[in-house]
Amino acid sequence: MPGFSWDTAAEQRFNVNLSILFTELPLLERPAAAAAAGFTAVELWWPWIDTPTPERSELDALKTAIEDAGVQLTGLNFYAGRLPGPDRGALSVPGEESERFRANIDVAADFAGSLGATALNALYGNRVEGVDPAEQDALALENLVLAARAADRIGAILLIEALNKPESPLYPLVSAPAAVGIVDKVNDATGLGNAKFLMDLYHLSMNGEDLPAVIEEFTPKTGHVQIADNPGRGAPGTGSLPLEDLLDRLRKAGYDGWVGLEYKPGDRPSAEAFDWLPR
Repeated sequence: MPGFSWDTAAEQRFNVNLSILFTELPLLERPAAAAAAGFTAVELWWPWIDTPTPERSELDALKTAIEDAGVQLTGLNFYAGRLPGPDRGALSVPGEESERFRANIDVAADFAGSLGATALNALYGNRVEGVDPAEQDALALENLVLAARAADRIGAILLIEALNKPESPLYPLVSAPAAVGIVDKVNDATGLGNAKFLMDLYHLSMNGEDLPAVIEEFTPKTGHVQIADNPGRGAPGTGSLPLEDLLDRLRKAGYDGWVGLEYKPGDRPSAEAFDWLPR
C-alpha cells in the first residue's frame, strides 16, 4: 500500500474514530489501543445506541478510559439512533426520536465538555414516510438551535454532515451545498456562528461531487474533516481517491483542524490499518 509522501506527519493532525476503528475491542479498551497505535486524539459516534441518557457510571467509565489512555476527545456525535444501522440521526424525526435527541443534548454536551472536546456532530435524520419534509425541516431547525446553544455553552462548534445517497437514500443532506445550507440557517437563527460543515471526503466522493471545488468553496465554513478511501471506505491507498492531494488542497485553503480517520480496517486488526501514515 502506498504511504503518504509528506515529509512529516506534523503537517496534518489525524485523529481516529473509535466507532469504526478498533471496534473489535470493547469500548473501554479502544482509547488505549488508539494511543498504542500512536494517536493523541480520538472521536466517537454516540456510543450508547439504545439510550440518549446512559447511567452516570457508564459515562464516567468512558471518561476515565479516555483520560487514562492520555488521548484527547476531539469530537462526539449527539444521539443518532441505531448507528451503524438503519438510522441516520434523530433530530428531524417527529415524536419519540426527536424527544430522545432533546434528552441527549445536555448529556452529550456535558460529557464532551468534561473532556475538553470542541466539536459536537448532529446527524440530521432520515425522511419519514407520510411526514411533510417541511415539517421535518422545521423540527430539525428547532433541535439544531438547541444543540448549537449547548455546544456554545461548552465552547464547542456544532457540526452538520453531508452523507451519501447510495448508502443513505432517505437522508436529505447528500451534498455539500445542502449541508452548508443548514449550517447557514442555524447560524442565522442563533446568531452564534458556531454551526460548521463536517466535510467527509468519502461521502462527498460517493455522491460524485467535485471535491476540489467543494474544498475551494466551503473550507471557510468547515469545522471538521473526515476521510476514507473510495471505493470500499477503507484506509487511504485501498481505493482510488487522491486523498493526499485533497488534504493538501484543504491545508492551502486554510483548514488547520483535525482530520478524522473514519474508515473500515478491512480483514485485519485495526492496529494494522495505519501503515499508510508517515511515521
